[in-house]
Amino acid sequence: MIARRSALKLATAAAAGLAIAPQALAANAQAPPKPENVLSPDAALDRLMRGNARYVEGVGRRQNFKHEREALSRGQNPFAAVLSCADSRVAPEFCFDAGLGDIFVCRVAGNFINDDILASFEYAVQALNTPLIMVLGHEACGAVDATIKSVKDGTTLPGHLPALVAALTPAVNAVQGAPGDMLANAIRRNVMLNVEKLKAAAPILSAAADSKKIRIVGGVYALKSGRVELLA
Repeated sequence: MIARRSALKLATAAAAGLAIAPQALAANAQAPPKPENVLSPDAALDRLMRGNARYVEGVGRRQNFKHEREALSRGQNPFAAVLSCADSRVAPEFCFDAGLGDIFVCRVAGNFINDDILASFEYAVQALNTPLIMVLGHEACGAVDATIKSVKDGTTLPGHLPALVAALTPAVNAVQGAPGDMLANAIRRNVMLNVEKLKAAAPILSAAADSKKIRIVGGVYALKSGRVELLA
């Protein structure tokens, strides 16, 4: 009888343990540093553009960097990744009114994809679960303008600048003879060419885009207003 009672107690305890184990595991799971950054791709784009609207109107939020630094010391979970030009007039964190840990940024003159930037975005998507990537061009891009002049004149720029020209030439060639301003056309085409490169980048980004885990979009920043225009 005693042995039977002991067995029943053990069985009851084991059943109770199985019942609470998932809850205990969930409680012990590490929460993301910024829970508000866990968003769907569409919600992430909406948040990014609402931040830009605040920036345009000059009503940006007051950022508590001290509080954010403490939370982010445990990790990061940015809700968006942005490829932008290195131009000093275009700062993604500012133009989207974002705080620390919100935007994963890669910058290079001419905002184009190379292997290092591609790997960086693969890391953002694979390791940090970032749901949105934006390629952000801007008006009056000096790198694109220099490429247009180099292509037209058949000249070679000094130093390592030919590497930029090589990367941006496809966009310039694509708009040769098109109506409108050639520089503006080439800037927009360069953005969209690099959006397509990201969407096609196997195996990580292409799979994530095809499964709707991420969204990849393009935009152009207006220097005078600060407004970002999304490109179709």
